[in-house]
Amino acid sequence: MVSALGMTAVLGGCGSTGSSDVTLRLVAADYGDSAANSSKKYWDALVKDYESKHPGVKIDVSVYSWNDVDAKVKDMVAAGHAPDLAQIGAYADYAAAGKLYPASDLLSIRTQADFLSQLSEAGQWNHTQYGIPFGASTRVLFYNKTLFAKAGITPPTTWDELASDAKALKDKGVEYPFALPLGPEEAQAETMQWLLSGATGDNDANGYTDDIGTYTIDSAQNVETFTWLRDDLVGKGLTGPVAPGKLNRADAFSAFAAGQVGMLNGHPTLIQQAGQKGVKFGMVPMPGRNGRARASMGVADWMMAFKQNGHRDQIGDFLNFVYSEKNVLDFSREYGLLPVTGSASTVMSDSGAAPDKALHPFLDQLPTSELYPVGKTSWASVSAAVKQNIGQAVAPGGSPATVLSRLQAAASAADSSKS
Repeated sequence: MVSALGMTAVLGGCGSTGSSDVTLRLVAADYGDSAANSSKKYWDALVKDYESKHPGVKIDVSVYSWNDVDAKVKDMVAAGHAPDLAQIGAYADYAAAGKLYPASDLLSIRTQADFLSQLSEAGQWNHTQYGIPFGASTRVLFYNKTLFAKAGITPPTTWDELASDAKALKDKGVEYPFALPLGPEEAQAETMQWLLSGATGDNDANGYTDDIGTYTIDSAQNVETFTWLRDDLVGKGLTGPVAPGKLNRADAFSAFAAGQVGMLNGHPTLIQQAGQKGVKFGMVPMPGRNGRARASMGVADWMMAFKQNGHRDQIGDFLNFVYSEKNVLDFSREYGLLPVTGSASTVMSDSGAAPDKALHPFLDQLPTSELYPVGKTSWASVSAAVKQNIGQAVAPGGSPATVLSRLQAAASAADSSKS
């Protein structure tokens, strides 16, 4: 399933741009949850198709779990044996180090123009696109239809309605009226969704940053958002028996699939997880302060091409194939993710087939979604700090202003050190 790092080190430099026999090495993340649906199966089929039409090019794919893939690529690059292509979670550090090809050096005009604009923009470092979006998702509010019916309530459209619904669920004995996972697994995601839903002005819409990319974590708007969470949800016992700072996303999803959660923010993988357990659920846009949130959180993973081995032409040709409408749709449908291209998104939006239709609520959110500031080389350390500390902001007696101020100071310092 994975090629040995040593083999990559020995063979990493073979072939050249002008060679008729070139091997491209791709390191990719595994989106499957078992051998039966491992991403290796997707890549094996795609590579077989490509190689049948390009006899002079071989594609050697190594697939690693998400727990390992970023570190594997980092180690390979540090050892001087970068892969030709990596499909991982972050690109900015490699772009800043001058190790990546710009997307415009690789892709046809048609392919590059087909990417959804906000994803292309999120793939930019220093105003040039190096990160090529590969898979995307957004967040919506999941709710348990059975529990809602027993409580006699309807899905919320505002924060006040959300709190009222949560209280009604609590009164009916629901264990987690609203699950708020601010534990270290993925607190940066839950945090950003709430920052976006609390935004009321044009300059507040980006969550962690303003419209020019400056960190604004401790803005008055964001402090108000976490003060509301502390006082109106957590403080009133509406988030369940586990403190939000200790509740991880995976545990919250499992509790929802077990019928113990009334509401929570979720992404497409929860559809299958809850469905397999027989939970009847609905999905609606995340409520905002006074109505539907102005933006949902979007997430993208990234493809990038390293310059070290010099296979620009072959890399570009392969990527144009990878991003064909058929291949993008095949991947999205296999793993319940959103297409990153306009052509594939249109096909999915127009489709009434069950797998595609289930993704429509997420697809509807994508045009107005905001992504993490992944183009900032400081984001990795800022994200780690949020994961470890944000739960304190909503703890009993916690101070949102103090916690967000500390995170802002850390973000500003990280930004300065990376510039």
